[in-house]
Amino acid sequence: MGVFGSEKNEMQSLSVMEGDSVTLHTDFTEIREDEIMWNFGAEKCLIAQIHKASGIFSTYDGPDKRFRDRLKLDRQTGSLTITNITTQHAGEYKLEIIAAKLHSKTISVFVYTRLPVPVISNNSSNCSSSSSSSSSSQQNCSLLCSVVNVGHVTLSWYKGNSLLSSISVSDLSISLSLPLEVEYQEKNSYSCVINNPITNQTTHLDIS
Repeated sequence: MGVFGSEKNEMQSLSVMEGDSVTLHTDFTEIREDEIMWNFGAEKCLIAQIHKASGIFSTYDGPDKRFRDRLKLDRQTGSLTITNITTQHAGEYKLEIIAAKLHSKTISVFVYTRLPVPVISNNSSNCSSSSSSSSSSQQNCSLLCSVVNVGHVTLSWYKGNSLLSSISVSDLSISLSLPLEVEYQEKNSYSCVINNPITNQTTHLDIS
């Protein structure tokens, strides 16, 4: 009736967007008389428990109440759903199945915030769409692509499909800027892209 035929510890990972719901699966089609526990974090805090023989199907808020009104247990399979997930819920979830042998599975959940649209701005007084002087036409124009309140992202400049430069961060809630020098008389399409492992946002710039 269960997926675990021998003693083992599986490792899995999931990446989700903030605000989504994610289901952590036991891989059972139907639970039997075993005891199932879901634990969270390095402290292995108990957040859900099933003991079918005793009629126990319980979820818990956690010591800091971060799971309040967010957990749903599937009474048939024992799978655990986290609704409206936030970065506070990122971490390791350990499933323990207590039967004749102890079987376990650890699921690492990565939660990414929704990405803003990059903003491209002039980064020097040389940039002017109305300038027509020959001296200005020989100068470069400095552009800046910026995003705010981001984390675990890469910010990149592209010329067509060619990558020109990029910067990556693993911190949370910081601001990023990436400069680009272009020539006045150059006619090309550029784009600034911010991305994480799940999604991306792009701002295009045509120089003419």
